[in-house]
Amino acid sequence: MKPLRCTQETVCLWEPCGLNGSDDGVNYTPRRLGELFGRRKYLTALQVLDLDIPVEDKLWAVLRPEMIPEKQLHLLACDFAESALHFFEEKYPEDNRPRKAIETKRLWVDGKATDSELAAARAAARAAAWAAAGAARAAARAAARAAAWDAAWAAWAAGAAARAAAGDAAGDAAGDAQVEMIRKALKKRG
Repeated sequence: MKPLRCTQETVCLWEPCGLNGSDDGVNYTPRRLGELFGRRKYLTALQVLDLDIPVEDKLWAVLRPEMIPEKQLHLLACDFAESALHFFEEKYPEDNRPRKAIETKRLWVDGKATDSELAAARAAARAAAWAAAGAARAAARAAARAAAWDAAWAAWAAGAAARAAAGDAAGDAAGDAQVEMIRKALKKRG
C-alpha cells in the first residue's frame, strides 16, 4: 500500500501555529516548513515522526486522515485510550464501562458492532468519566473519545486525555509512547 503523504501546501491548509501570525510556541511559517521539508516534495507520516519538532506537533500533523487511513486512526484512538485505562481501573476496579467502550469501538471498526452499540458504549464511558476524579476522569474520557465517530478527532483527543492522565512529566513520556505506537502501526501496515 502506498503511504499517505503531505506537501508543504497541504500543511499550510491545516493552518499550523505561526502561519497566520499566531505565536503559540513553535512557529511553522512557510520558511520553517521549507526547512523541515528540505528538498523533499512531500513527507510521509513516518518522516513527520522523525522531524526535530515537539511531540505534540508530530501528533497534530499525523493524526489526520490525510496522513493515516481512517480505520487505523480509530484503532490508534483505542490504543491511546488503553494506555491510560489503568489510571481509571486502579481507582474504580469494578467499573468496566471505559474498557467496554474501547472493545466496542474495535468491534465496530471490524463491522461486528452497530452504530447504536457504539453510541451506547460511548455514552456509558462518558458517564463513568463524570463519576470519576482526576487522572481516572482523564482515562475514562480517553475511552469515551476513542469511541467517537470522527477518527482523527478521536485519536487526537484520546491521546491528549492519555497524556493528561499521566501527568506533567509522565505526559511527555506518554507522548513519546504514542509516537512509537503510531510508528509501529504504520510499519506494520506498510
